[in-house]
Amino acid sequence: MIDFRTHLQGFFSCVAKGEIEIYNEFSLQHEFGVYLRSVLDSTFKVQFERPVSFFGLARNDFVKKEVDVVVFALDLSEKYAFEFKYPRSGQYPEQMFKACQDIRFLEQLCRNSFTRCFFVMVADDPLFYEGGETGIYGYFRAGVPINGHIQKPTGAKDDAVDISGSYNVIWYAVDKRKYTVVEVD
Repeated sequence: MIDFRTHLQGFFSCVAKGEIEIYNEFSLQHEFGVYLRSVLDSTFKVQFERPVSFFGLARNDFVKKEVDVVVFALDLSEKYAFEFKYPRSGQYPEQMFKACQDIRFLEQLCRNSFTRCFFVMVADDPLFYEGGETGIYGYFRAGVPINGHIQKPTGAKDDAVDISGSYNVIWYAVDKRKYTVVEVD
């Protein structure tokens, strides 16, 4: 089994040193995938925006249809999924809710033969990790575990997500930004 915690630390170490530049969600996904291709052996593929149907899964059974970055053994004996968020235009509660949806999606993948799944968020706006701590903000600012029934916090509030596991968001500094990695099971 691949130790992706070490690879994620190595990736963000390169970001901190300025060896890798990330500036939005696409660059985060792309640069991480390129980094993985440089450190993993040729028995693994790294692919972007891979539909769940590629792995024999029914698209309608999942809250999302594609995995941001997927790493898999050529024989599909090991499969790892990564979902990324790098919010750039405020919308704090909406982006936090979308992060919860990503975590739910990763739980679904883990329950459907994926070896390990990871949610990664980078934020350069302190309001993603500091400030009010009630409601959805508590998950990202106050160490409240992401768990249970989470209602969409804005708009028509017509959407919700149910998180089976319990996940803590711990922020780490990388230059003027912070990032979190949540391992989903």
